[in-house]
Amino acid sequence: MSERQAQYPVHGAGLGLRRKLLDPLTENPPGDVDFMEVAPENWIHVGGKLGKKLRFFTERYPFVIHGLSLSIGAPSPLDERLVRDVKAFMAEHGIRTYSEHLSACGDDGQLYDLMPIPFTEEAVAYVAGRVRRVQDILEQRIALENVSYYAPIDTSMSERDFLLAVLEEADCDLMLDINNIVVNSINHRYDALEFLHAMPADRIRYFHLAGHFVEAEDLRIDTHGSPVDAQAWALLEEAYDRFGPVPTLLERDFNIPPVAELLGEVRRIRDLQASFGARRTASG
Repeated sequence: MSERQAQYPVHGAGLGLRRKLLDPLTENPPGDVDFMEVAPENWIHVGGKLGKKLRFFTERYPFVIHGLSLSIGAPSPLDERLVRDVKAFMAEHGIRTYSEHLSACGDDGQLYDLMPIPFTEEAVAYVAGRVRRVQDILEQRIALENVSYYAPIDTSMSERDFLLAVLEEADCDLMLDINNIVVNSINHRYDALEFLHAMPADRIRYFHLAGHFVEAEDLRIDTHGSPVDAQAWALLEEAYDRFGPVPTLLERDFNIPPVAELLGEVRRIRDLQASFGARRTASG
């Protein structure tokens, strides 16, 4: 295993495990899926039949978790009870890594949406301190995801520079969402390739890939409710060319199609990874 491969908690092509998929995937566990991901908030303290269904998968596949409600950029106090619950859940199921959104999703209550945080030096220091506290409690590093946003609060810094500064000051990892780069680059008129190439290779743990909704030519909505579009596939190829075949997880949250269609996208990820892996081996 190369040094670059060793930095990844999982390998290959993954699939986000949603409850609607539990029964069909239990009946025929897919061999094309190398790892799976769940949101811990949807499963912490879940027992009974549903808990056994999750255990069926965590005993058969490597797992990562992607949080929904840590609200790392919110003004409210950090939810340390949630962090400790996440730690116990990871230990219970042998979870490889924990990622969260670089955003806020509430203050005194849950907003059930991902809200942007100001791109400022003050916010960098604030968020980084909270991330370090989370890592101290977990006794391991976490990864932050670059998130889609629509109405920025303060752009004293660019999205790219803000993200890079948080990763550096918090000394944490990056879970890079390819679709979010596409969405944000169109909505906020920046160069997706330039953003991609600025990302720190040594902090990347895995990629997310998903579909989005085309509201207008200059407006994309990050829905995870449609197939991956051509722009995201093209940027994923560029990402593999830049970083190698990084582990990549397919997300689908709404309008979930037949399992065969989902697995077709997972296989496309695997084929791209194999192609770039073979190309790098051939070039020495």
